[in-house]
Amino acid sequence: MVATRITSHFSILILLLLIGACSGQLSANFYSSSCPNLLSIIKTAVTSAVSSEARMGASLLRLHFHDCFVNGCDASVLLDDTANFTGEKGAGPNANSLRGFDVIDTIKTQVERSCPRVVSCADILAVAARDGVVALQGPSWSVALGRRDSTTASLSAANSQIPGPALNLNALISSFSNKGFTARELVALSGSHTIGQARCSTFRNRLYNEANINTSFAAALRPNCPSSGGDSNLSPLDTVSPAVFNNDYFKNLLSLKGLLHSDQQLFNNGSTDAQVSAYSSNSATFFNDFASAMVKMSNLSPLTGSNGQIRANCRRTN
Repeated sequence: MVATRITSHFSILILLLLIGACSGQLSANFYSSSCPNLLSIIKTAVTSAVSSEARMGASLLRLHFHDCFVNGCDASVLLDDTANFTGEKGAGPNANSLRGFDVIDTIKTQVERSCPRVVSCADILAVAARDGVVALQGPSWSVALGRRDSTTASLSAANSQIPGPALNLNALISSFSNKGFTARELVALSGSHTIGQARCSTFRNRLYNEANINTSFAAALRPNCPSSGGDSNLSPLDTVSPAVFNNDYFKNLLSLKGLLHSDQQLFNNGSTDAQVSAYSSNSATFFNDFASAMVKMSNLSPLTGSNGQIRANCRRTN
């Protein structure tokens, strides 16, 4: 009788674990036995890449963001186009703009050598984004693992779901709300623009046609971003400390030195002004909120259980 009861309880426990595994639950210890060196492999590679080029920290973070905002964190953004498949790399927000694919390829090659067909590209992307921020003196957060990779991508979703640099505050709030984020989390995640660079084509209109911009700031940027031409010329999103993850981005907004229209919208006599001010004076609060929002973002609609696959090559399906 006792043995039967124990067996029954054990069966229920196994059932609950299986249900958890199939319901999108991720775990920090997912690869602890199947690929114990995973985190050290990723950290070493990311630290090396960021050391060679500080901008890569921002690029890896953006790659993860552009992945998760399009049908969840499933590495769909990494898929190359084929003769009968059009991926997300050519979408408006991504074309000639997203970068870091080679770093992910390098990590994937090293991971496959250590534990073949075990670790998803989506998980590598999530951890690399975190490690890129840490390498630039930003906050860390725990990345739960167990995502699987998509076998498809959506060009139309990438074009419609990734918030663009020309959006006004209401559109930004709506775009992030559609993914389950509050206005406070929108402001925190926008703080990622304390690192990285933007192309002239994304902020030209702000330099020449907007009034809520510091005049000396605009004048200093115009030679590198003329009224016509120079679309791909780059400027740092944070001109004060572009290679350090800190709260200078928010201080810049208070001085009307937001590079993108969407940046300055966060401090423009609107509902998010107070949050920008709070982060500008308290970097610890910003770091805490950013880390929490990144955990939430990395958990957007992951493929788990038997859904998706573990790609051997992040650029193509198996």
